[in-house]
Amino acid sequence: MFVLYNVFDCSYWLSSAANYFFGSILSYCLNRWYTFKYHGSTWRSVVKFTINIVVCYFIAYGVAKPLAKAALADSSKSVQENVAMVVGMVLFVLLNYLGQRFFAFKKEKKTEEPQEA
Repeated sequence: MFVLYNVFDCSYWLSSAANYFFGSILSYCLNRWYTFKYHGSTWRSVVKFTINIVVCYFIAYGVAKPLAKAALADSSKSVQENVAMVVGMVLFVLLNYLGQRFFAFKKEKKTEEPQEA
């Protein structure tokens, strides 16, 4: 993300989005199988995971940019956006973990079958 922004002069949104697009592919696999040991529907978890990533991304980076801009009003745009990316990363990690834990990979309740007497 920082290389795209600082070296290749990509925009704040393109740099941060590219980071999460590629990172999310690996994250899905690792979190589904290792972190949360989820055994539910693959397609359902992919859809929920994608929704979670998109929502967390826009919330985290949408909040971080104006926050950094206001806090660092006397700094250059580059400094403001680099700080915003760091703040966005922190917010994203927190929101994303909660979203994956309680939404994307939430353990499905098993329905009990009636027992015959």
